[in-house]
Amino acid sequence: MHYEGDMIRPPSEAGSILLQVTLGCSHNKCTFCGTFRGKRFNIKKDDVIFEDIEFAAKHMQHQNKLFICDGDALIIPQRRLVKILKQIQTRLPWVNQVSLYANTKSIKMKTEEELTELHNLGVKLAYMGLESGDDVTLKNIRKGADSNRMIEMGKKIRRSGIKLSITVLIGLAGPDRSKIHARETGRVLSAIDPEFVGALSLMLIPGTELYAEYEKGEFELLTPNKMLEELGNMIAATDLSSGLFHANHASNYLPIRAKLPEEKEKTLKLINSALKGKIELRPEYMRAL
Repeated sequence: MHYEGDMIRPPSEAGSILLQVTLGCSHNKCTFCGTFRGKRFNIKKDDVIFEDIEFAAKHMQHQNKLFICDGDALIIPQRRLVKILKQIQTRLPWVNQVSLYANTKSIKMKTEEELTELHNLGVKLAYMGLESGDDVTLKNIRKGADSNRMIEMGKKIRRSGIKLSITVLIGLAGPDRSKIHARETGRVLSAIDPEFVGALSLMLIPGTELYAEYEKGEFELLTPNKMLEELGNMIAATDLSSGLFHANHASNYLPIRAKLPEEKEKTLKLINSALKGKIELRPEYMRAL
């Protein structure tokens, strides 16, 4: 496979075929993210992509899911993306789910008919970074979209039949806006009503703008208990019709996997027990991105 540079994938794609179709992220301005800094966004040539699909056809027949890397494959022009997906269907017929990252810009660039076409060609799941539902925080981190745009684009991609997994960041707003960040993020999640929510706890990355703010005393990290308290407030403010709320990423202090709405109260009681010291939190040295 022709992999270039560092790649990231959602934890749930650990067993998937990783097909690198784009390099970097089409936005690449978020103050907390250092993943694609120094990597200029571009789309790889079709012959390289198809050669990698052929490699997967020969050597990856035991993997039935495929994740399209890098940061935002949905932004690929429709004709080219359809061509790639048809090649995947032809050469990897055992693959029953294709997934990718998406952002509000790339979703806006597709018509609803185009998104439905992608779903029919095997794209079953998209991962979207909401990070926060608080407009002040979204502006501060240079996310490139406000909460209304997040809701609009989240609903749009869901209407196509593509399932949506939304990522949020605990601690991103600092202590002063913690409760607002939690409440507003719950509001946006409830409005979009995704199938999956993945909560990560903020870990500062050297070289990012947010890390520089932290070093200058302009940003304050939440304590473990305050992060857990924020997570509880966020879950309390989130109403899903039928979804999974995950906070079991290695960055989190308390692993949580809750089906909402059925397990909402039980999860809030679990968090409350941890805040009272009845459940041991993950030690700092075991946290990782």
